Amino acid sequence: VQLQASGGGLVQAGGSLRLSCAASGRTFSSYSMGWSRQAPGKERELVAAIYGTGGSTYYAESVKGRFTISRDDAKNTVYLQMNSLKPEDTAVYYCAAGRGYALRVAITGYNYWGQGTQVTVSS
Repeated sequence: VQLQASGGGLVQAGGSLRLSCAASGRTFSSYSMGWSRQAPGKERELVAAIYGTGGSTYYAESVKGRFTISRDDAKNTVYLQMNSLKPEDTAVYYCAAGRGYALRVAITGYNYWGQGTQVTVSS
């Protein structure tokens, strides 16, 4: 699986961005798809994940109510809508795919990673 993320940029606090991640491969729907982020000097954290046509989801506490993950299996694409952005959301965001026909809620559950896209939120 190859993953290509896009949509990062510079936004003011309170603004919104939508990240997209296009995946290659024929079995996209079988993967748990996630978005993680890594800020300078910090560990990478999983912020959102989604699995299945029913759209089972996971969100880190820090983004609940502000971020929404979604997927379009027909387009092999996963999205992360980020609203009410805060300066502490500044990080490089990575999309990831995890095998196993289940929602993966830990970084270690992901097998494939895309290149990162920078999100910078100014105060």
